[in-house]
Amino acid sequence: MAAVSTAANSFLHEKAYVNGQWVDAKNGATFQVTNPANDKVLGKVPDMGVDDTQEAIQKAYTALQTWKLTTAKERSVILKKWFSLVMENQLEVAKLLTAENGKPLKEAQGEVVYGAGFLEWFAEEARRMYGDIIPTTAASKRMMAIKQPIGVCGMITPWNFPSAMITRKAAAAIAAGCSVVLKPAEDTPYSALVLCELAQQAGMPPGVLNVVTSSRANAPAVGKLLCESPLVAAISFTGSSATGKILLQQGASTVKRMSMELGGNAPFIVFNSADLDKAVSGAMAAKFRASGQTCICANRIFVQEGIHEAFVKRLSEAMDKDLRVGDGFSPDTTQGPLINVKGVEKVELHVQDAVSQGASLLKGGKRHPAGNNFFEPTLLTAVTPGMRCFKEETFGPVASIIKFKTEAEVLTMANATPAGLAGYFYSNDLAQIWRMAEQLEFGLVGVNEGLISGVEFPFGGVKESGIGREGSKYGIDEYVEVKYICMGGI
Repeated sequence: MAAVSTAANSFLHEKAYVNGQWVDAKNGATFQVTNPANDKVLGKVPDMGVDDTQEAIQKAYTALQTWKLTTAKERSVILKKWFSLVMENQLEVAKLLTAENGKPLKEAQGEVVYGAGFLEWFAEEARRMYGDIIPTTAASKRMMAIKQPIGVCGMITPWNFPSAMITRKAAAAIAAGCSVVLKPAEDTPYSALVLCELAQQAGMPPGVLNVVTSSRANAPAVGKLLCESPLVAAISFTGSSATGKILLQQGASTVKRMSMELGGNAPFIVFNSADLDKAVSGAMAAKFRASGQTCICANRIFVQEGIHEAFVKRLSEAMDKDLRVGDGFSPDTTQGPLINVKGVEKVELHVQDAVSQGASLLKGGKRHPAGNNFFEPTLLTAVTPGMRCFKEETFGPVASIIKFKTEAEVLTMANATPAGLAGYFYSNDLAQIWRMAEQLEFGLVGVNEGLISGVEFPFGGVKESGIGREGSKYGIDEYVEVKYICMGGI
């Protein structure tokens, strides 16, 4: 095992987790995991392929036959123990997350606590999986609808929230009585594997939670198998819209239940009536969290002309005052690295494209000397709809400002995207608040608020940003079937 001086060595597992056992790939292949802040190797994990994944699916299917018969109370108890163990070890788990993802340690710890909240939430929701008694149409019949676990669930999770995206999916499925085969992002497998260790300590039966690690080269074949295997009943995926469309096509062959949280292109709208200080604070939170690498980050910041100059000035000052680029383990750091050089290149391309088309570069705009994967917090104004930073998700620390005149104009521009995950706006006009909240074509809308996530709330998008909802009382519905029972002869 490679040394990880700032992470928890005892939690760094270099094997995958299948059927309650720590296992290697059948062919012995491995791939390296690196720290994006310094490109140093943290360790290695198995590079598992189709044969390994097929075995994990079979083990999950076998475990399902007994797990689905457990009571809601039994499942709840295990999930609550899992929650407690994550909370007890939150700092060490966060250190591991920072080492492989790069986000500041404080943010990483916040994610671990947030992710643990889904374990607690779905431990409670397991006991509320109610059905219905249906009024009869005949005196000799009784009718009811019950909810049952859908079966083995295949899950593919991203690198930007490598802990919380696992618990948000897996906790719901396990609470419903399903078993799970999960492939974490190749950049951040250790956050998945430490959750397996803590689940095992909590008493999770073998085969209920399985994690298959694979490199970028093997990921398409592993994903295809999960989508096409007749033993897998449901797929849950968080990632790009392009990949989501491929998985939808593959899942059609076996008519899979699909739950997807895909890409975003979030508008952040500031009206003339807005509280300027609150709007700037909200923009900072919605834009620069995780160095701009979240699906609900403010990607297009629309500012009404009457407040535009003052907003840009305040935002620029806030960026200078509050943003500090560096290694995630430094206590002063607020902006860690991007996940890899490919991410840096995309951000660089978006900035260059905008400037070449007439955008004004007020701040940043180039790679940061802290390392290969760092990019300066950047402020662009005079952004227009033809620019890539307007049309595409940047996924980096670039604040792109668009000036607008009227509510009708900004609503049209905000909705002019195939994405529909999150949107934000700031206004103190009550009638305008109602109109905008209802007419923005996004699954999540923040009104005078830049931080909108929580375990209790339904998370998901519309249009090409996804299918289904995660978290909240609705999240467990992705993993259950409703069965109608008619009892006659009464």
